[in-house]
Amino acid sequence: MNITRNLLTAILMTIVTTLLLGVVYPLVVTGVAQVLFPAKANGQLIERDGKVVGSRIIGQAFSSPGYFRSRPSAAGTGYDAANSAGTNLGPTNKKLVDAVKGAVDATKQENPAGPVPIDLVTSSASGLDPHISPAAANFQISRVARERGISEAEVQRLVSAHSAGRQLGFLGEPVVNVLELNLALDAEYPRKH
Repeated sequence: MNITRNLLTAILMTIVTTLLLGVVYPLVVTGVAQVLFPAKANGQLIERDGKVVGSRIIGQAFSSPGYFRSRPSAAGTGYDAANSAGTNLGPTNKKLVDAVKGAVDATKQENPAGPVPIDLVTSSASGLDPHISPAAANFQISRVARERGISEAEVQRLVSAHSAGRQLGFLGEPVVNVLELNLALDAEYPRKH
């Protein structure tokens, strides 16, 4: 009799907790997020002319020389949110060392003047980082200015305008959101096709 009663109690508790924690709680949290933080709850999407062009929180590839380039991505085939991950290669792994050396050599061809910022040749832990360092943005200014036919000072002004400092003044590192910077470039200096 006790075994049957204990079994029935266990089954009922499983059903109740599954409904409460698996259905009710997620719906409440989602509803609260939609009301209080609708942009963040929906992926911080960026729209231009009624069309979604990207997200503030997921990087994307830019290969044209007239655009700032993001960090390399190790997520799937590149910036694939369904396959978010780093390379999991250690700092002494020959494959990683060779890949970084090749990326440094290729990047140096664009701008042989200074050292290559590390975030231009290595992927982030998630492989989806939408930001680069101000040093990485500054490294690319001459190429972008040359390709756009504008002065480096104008490009520097846009980089400065789209740079964000440390959170709360001391957390993290200063960053530049690549998508927002490239959209600002297109808005102020449209590419001639």
